[in-house]
Amino acid sequence: MNISALLTSVGINTGVCVVLLALYSILRKQPSNVSVYFGRSLASVCPRRSDPFHFVRFVPSPSWIVKAWETSEKEILAIGGMDAVVFLRAVVFSIRIFAIAAVICFLLVLPVNYYGQEMRHKQIPSESMEVFTIENVKEGSKWLWAHCLALYIITCSACILLYFEYKSITKMRLEHIAQSPPKLSHFTVLVRAIPQISQESYSDSVKKFFTNYHASSYLSHQMVHRSGKVQKLMTDAEKMYMIFKAASLEQNCKPNLIQCGLCGGPTHSFNILSSEMDRDKGKTGFSDIDLATIRKVCPAAFVFFKTRYAAVVASQVLQSSNPMSWVTNLAPEPHDVYWSNLCIPYRQLWIRKIVTLVATIAFMLVFLIPVTFVQGLTQLEQLQETFPFLRGLLKKKYVSQLVTGYLPSVILILALYTVPPAMMLFSAVEGSISRSGRKKSACCKVLYFTIWNVFFVNVLSGTVISQLNVFSSVKDIPAQLAKAVPRQASLFVTYVLTSGWASLSFEVMQFFALFHNLVKRFILRTNDDSSNGTFSFPYHTEAPRILLFGFLGLTCAILAPLILPVLLVYFSLAYLVYKNQILNVYVSNYESGGQYWPIVHITTIFSLVLSQIIALGVFGIKRSPVASGFTIPLIIGTLLFNEYCRQRFLPVFKNDAAEVLIEMDRKDEQCGRMEETYRQLQSAYCQFKVISQELCRSVCLNHQGEGDSSLDPKTLRPGLIHPMLERLPLPGIKEIIGWLSLLFYFQERNQAS
Repeated sequence: MNISALLTSVGINTGVCVVLLALYSILRKQPSNVSVYFGRSLASVCPRRSDPFHFVRFVPSPSWIVKAWETSEKEILAIGGMDAVVFLRAVVFSIRIFAIAAVICFLLVLPVNYYGQEMRHKQIPSESMEVFTIENVKEGSKWLWAHCLALYIITCSACILLYFEYKSITKMRLEHIAQSPPKLSHFTVLVRAIPQISQESYSDSVKKFFTNYHASSYLSHQMVHRSGKVQKLMTDAEKMYMIFKAASLEQNCKPNLIQCGLCGGPTHSFNILSSEMDRDKGKTGFSDIDLATIRKVCPAAFVFFKTRYAAVVASQVLQSSNPMSWVTNLAPEPHDVYWSNLCIPYRQLWIRKIVTLVATIAFMLVFLIPVTFVQGLTQLEQLQETFPFLRGLLKKKYVSQLVTGYLPSVILILALYTVPPAMMLFSAVEGSISRSGRKKSACCKVLYFTIWNVFFVNVLSGTVISQLNVFSSVKDIPAQLAKAVPRQASLFVTYVLTSGWASLSFEVMQFFALFHNLVKRFILRTNDDSSNGTFSFPYHTEAPRILLFGFLGLTCAILAPLILPVLLVYFSLAYLVYKNQILNVYVSNYESGGQYWPIVHITTIFSLVLSQIIALGVFGIKRSPVASGFTIPLIIGTLLFNEYCRQRFLPVFKNDAAEVLIEMDRKDEQCGRMEETYRQLQSAYCQFKVISQELCRSVCLNHQGEGDSSLDPKTLRPGLIHPMLERLPLPGIKEIIGWLSLLFYFQERNQAS
C-alpha cells in the first residue's frame, strides 16, 4: 500500500465526516427530530412543540461543538454519572498520551525510518507505507536507539498519566458515594441459594435465618418470584392499554380525521372513556386481585438491613458452612436489577460461565473467515494470483487504491457489527444480576474479541491453519509479531480511518432512531414526541472501540508512526461527539460507579507491555543488542507499576470503604433520614412494576385537561373505544387475565394434591 492509497482513504472518510456532521447540525434544529437528538431532555421535561420557519434552521452551525466543549466535568457527572466521566477521562487520557507520542515519534522515529536504508526515494505520494515503518531500518543500524528512547518516553508518560488518573478517579468515586443521596442498594443484600426446608416456606426460612444470626441489624426482606407466561400476558396487556391510552388522548377527546400514511384514506383516533369510580379511586379491578399467591417463589430474596455497614458485612461474610447455600451479594439499584437472572439456580452459574466461554471462543473461530478474507484484500499480488480474472480491473490505479486502502476496513467493520449483540446475549446467559454488570461483562468480551480478531489474527499469518499452528512454539511469537506488525500497519491505519472517523459520524447522526422517527411521522402519521425510545449509553460498544484504538496506537507508535495523527484526530472528535451524546441523547438509567476505569487501566498496561515485547523482537531481528538490553528493564518496570496500582487503587472499585459507609450512617441518623429510607425499602424492589410513574402522571394530566366529549359518557361503559372498531375493553381484558391466573393456580393446587 502506498501513500496515495492512504490519502484516498483519508479523503473519503474526511468527506463522509464533514457531510454527516454538517447534516447533523441541520437535522438537530428541526422540531420533528427532537425525540432523536434530544431524548435525554424529553425524558425529564415535556417540551413545547413549536415549528416556526427560520432560514437558520437549514444552515450548518458548530453550536453543538461549542456547547460540548464548554460543558464542565461536574455537569457531566450530574447528567451522566460516574461512568460517563470515566469514559470521557479515557478519551482525554488517549489524547494526551498520543499527543506526546506524536511529537516524539515525528521528531525521532519517523526520520530514522525514512532514511533507514540507502535507497533512492520517490515522491511522497508514490512512496510505499513500509518506507515509514521500522521495517525500512537496516540490520545493525546504530539509530535504533531512537526507537528505544521513544519507547521509554511513551511508557513513562503513559504510566505517570495513568497513576494520576487512577488516583483522581478513585478520589472522585469515594466523594461520589459519600455525597450522593441515600442509595437503597447500600442497605440491601441479595441472598441466593436459599435451602429448602420441609414444611417451611422460603420466606419463613429467610426470616428465621437472619433474625437468628443478624438480629441487631436485620430489618425485613422481600422474596423474588418467578415470572411465568400469565404474568407476561398481564404485563403486555397493561402496557398495550397504557400505550393506546396515551396515544389516543387528544384535545377535547374528539375524533380526528387524518390522512393515513399507507393508503391515503382517513382514519379516526381512539377515544378514552373513564368511569367515575376510576377517577375517584385511581385504580382498576385488576389491581384488586392479589397476585402474590399465584407467583412461584424462587430461592432468592432481597434482605434489608438497618445500616449500610451491616449490609456490607453481611454481603462479604460467608453465611453458612456450605459455600453453595445462603450466598450473599450487595444488591444493585432497584432500576438496575436484571430480574430474569435472579431465579437461576446458583449451582448452575459456574456451568453457564463455562458454556458462555466455549460459545465465545467458537464465535471467535467462526469470525476468522471474514478476517482472513480482509487480510487477503490488503495483499494485491496474492489477490491477482487467486482471482486471475480481476487482473485487468486491479491494474487500474483508483480501483487498486480503493480495494487496498478502503474496502478491507469497511468489510471488517460490517462484520464486527454482529459482535456486541452476541456478547450481550452471552453476558445475559452467564447470569449477571444487574443490567450494568451485564453491560460491563459484554464490554470486556467485545474488547477481547476485537483485539484478537482485529490485531492478532491479522498480523500472524494468512490462513486459518497457520494462525492456529503459530502457537505451537510460544517462544517464536515475539519474532512473528515483530515481522508481521510493521507489514500490517497500513491496514491498522485505514481501519482507524474507516471504523473511527466514520463511526463517530454515524454515532452523532443516530441513523436507526432517525429512520424510526421518519417512519413514525411520515408513514404512520404520528406526531408524538415521547421519550419511550431513549436508551442508556452503549458502553459495551463504544468503550471497546476507544480502547482498541488506544491499543493499536501504543502497539504501532514506534513501528509505524503515521498512525498517530490519525488517532489524534479521532480522539479529539470523539471527545466532542460523545460529550454531546451524553448531554442530549442518552439517559443515565443505571451506572456501575466508575467500574470501567480498571478495564481502561489494565488494557493500557497490556498495550504497553505488548509494544515492548514486539519492540524487543524487532531489536533482536535488527541485531541491536543495546536496544534489546534496555527494553527488558522497561517491561519489568511496567509490570511492577501495574501491581502497585492494583494493590493501591483497585480494592476501592471492588468494595466500599467501611469508614465512608459508617460516616454516612451517622449523618443519616443525625438528620433523621433513616426512617424515610426504611419506608422506601418496602416498595423499592417491586418486581412487577408495569406502569411507569411518568406515564401515569401524563395520563392523569390529560384527564384533568380534557373537555366535553362529543359522546355521552352515561350511555357508554369505561374502556377504549373507536368509531369504526367499536369497543376494545382493555381493562376488562386485564381482569379476565387476572381471574385466569387464579384459575390456573387452583388447577395446579388440585393436581398437586
